[in-house]
Amino acid sequence: MGHGSAVRARILEGHVNDRHVSPLVSFRGVSARVGQKEILHNLSFDVEAGETLVLLGRSGSGKTTALKMVNGLLLPSAGEVSIEGVRTTAWDLIRLRRRIGYVIQEAGLFPHFTVAANVGLIPRLEGWPSHEIDTRVQDLLTQIGLPPAQFTTRYPRELSGGQRQRVGVARALAANPPLLLLDEPFGALDPVTRVELQQQFLDLRDKLGKTALLVTHDVREALLLGTRLGVLHHGRLVFLGGRTEFLQADEPEVRAFHTCLSDSWKDRM
Repeated sequence: MGHGSAVRARILEGHVNDRHVSPLVSFRGVSARVGQKEILHNLSFDVEAGETLVLLGRSGSGKTTALKMVNGLLLPSAGEVSIEGVRTTAWDLIRLRRRIGYVIQEAGLFPHFTVAANVGLIPRLEGWPSHEIDTRVQDLLTQIGLPPAQFTTRYPRELSGGQRQRVGVARALAANPPLLLLDEPFGALDPVTRVELQQQFLDLRDKLGKTALLVTHDVREALLLGTRLGVLHHGRLVFLGGRTEFLQADEPEVRAFHTCLSDSWKDRM
């Protein structure tokens, strides 16, 4: 098998695996306590294979804490979180984290690595042959609009904020993980670049068929990117449903987010 075929085989295998497990993520009665403070209260929801579930909430609502439960950065004080049908407490955490693409604000790139080295990090740790890594890096940079001939040898300090964030998305996708976690991924960008990257995320998600859990405090972003929305308020899940249900909901915290939307924006939905 040629190196291009080998890469395609890995990617195809990932898509097949994505379809085997539904839901991909399950929260069952999850609570999280830091000291005497309870951050999450009895949280239960699923993330189905192929969907983008957005957790929407104000600062301090618990949404990032919930995200960190998925890759084992935090463990529940009560209840359980399962990934691909296995509790996080039963996973080898290194294996778990390598099956999850993680995108954060400001990309979190290694400053002393080139773009190519940042994107190819997880495939390299997974033992992919160097020619497969090179092919994968070039393919992903092309898909995110960064021509490989211009960008593979650059360092993060030589990139704009939007370019760094694109590299962060490419790195999250590099090993073809079944699941993406995105923590306010576009929040630090200027409005024009933010819209461009949101659209690029939608295009990549649809093209690659990825499952994603995304947290944001921006209701417009939640409605644009989410196939379903969950609203967190003081660590409790007060709403879970689709866009239409969200726009029609009477729950007070949901209605508070409604006030951030213009009538013309609502009509787009």
